[in-house]
Amino acid sequence: MNAPEPLPSVEARLRAAAPHRLVATARRVLAERVGARDVTLLLADYGLSVLQPVSQLPDTGAPVSAHDGPQGRAFREQSPVIEVVDAPAGHQVHLPVTVRGDRVGVLTVRLPADAATPDIVLQLADFATGLGHEVATAGRDTDLFLLARRTRRLTLAAEMQWQLLPGRGCAREEFTLSAHLEPAYAIGGDNFDWSADADHLVLTVTDGTGHGIEASLLTSLTVAALRNARRAGVSLADQASLADQAVYAQYGGKKYASTLLLEFDLATGTVHAVDAGSPQLFRQRAGHTERVELEAQLPLGMFEESLYDEQTLTVEPGDRLLVVSTGVHATRSAAGDVFGERVLRQVLGATRAVEPHEVARAVVAGLIEHHGSSELAADAAVVCLDWHGRSG
Repeated sequence: MNAPEPLPSVEARLRAAAPHRLVATARRVLAERVGARDVTLLLADYGLSVLQPVSQLPDTGAPVSAHDGPQGRAFREQSPVIEVVDAPAGHQVHLPVTVRGDRVGVLTVRLPADAATPDIVLQLADFATGLGHEVATAGRDTDLFLLARRTRRLTLAAEMQWQLLPGRGCAREEFTLSAHLEPAYAIGGDNFDWSADADHLVLTVTDGTGHGIEASLLTSLTVAALRNARRAGVSLADQASLADQAVYAQYGGKKYASTLLLEFDLATGTVHAVDAGSPQLFRQRAGHTERVELEAQLPLGMFEESLYDEQTLTVEPGDRLLVVSTGVHATRSAAGDVFGERVLRQVLGATRAVEPHEVARAVVAGLIEHHGSSELAADAAVVCLDWHGRSG
């Protein structure tokens, strides 16, 4: 089979499609251009345990593992996987769907056996990336893609928290980061947030006190206040102070939010930090893992008009940072043993060769095993960041 012609109008056709018709449009385009016999978009659920087909309810396909099988392998390794099947049925190509480092799901395309050439697979990989960007945009106008991400109903607190998040990953020349929340369908007060511009990355991990809707409301206020202060262009310490004032004004010190704030200079690797509470920071460098001891300051909103000081540290190319909330480092087993630094060191050591998204998942899996149940007693937030540095 001859190589297909370039796909100059594909992006325009996807953009023109109604949000709920996006997958159907992708199916028609690929049938015309590469002879695709079937196209299925599968999205990762909130717990990152399964990949679920996007379809109009009540009709839906069976989910598949996000870790095993050909689709799970494509999602886990972030590379195309060709599944060789019977010649009459053709081959299936499974392609990761990722938006700027945020793993969205997998696109499965069934092709005639002689059409699964390297050139076509490369074109399909580009198509899957473009489709991912359109899904992210279309998700503003329809619940179709959100519903495909859940295996069961979310609590109201979890619904609020997931809507508040920037995503579950981000990749730039200077860094790659990935994050995870657990229990995914009942999360209450834990949150992570980030924003990167030309010169800086600001990363925060927040642990709101309490449970359920009250914790979610507290965290929503805290994150909104931090974003408002960040967008005003003030220093990291002043961001903490302004958020502290907002939380105290609302709760009068009866509720507060423990938050770790980090600001990375993308050109130099200099990091400014404000430790306002309980999230902990670990660094892995040259095979050695250590907890980065920061000056513990007051949680946001505990007292009126608290002042915060910044500390400075440096990251080097090859460094891996891990931030965990209280629900991780303070969780106890049935025997009363704290998950803590020793177990985190073990997990980081065992996952040194894998990507950040697998590290975050491994920490949560280790936490659940240590606790002895997936019904965790507290929310758990994990953020893993690999620092590459800026070339030149």
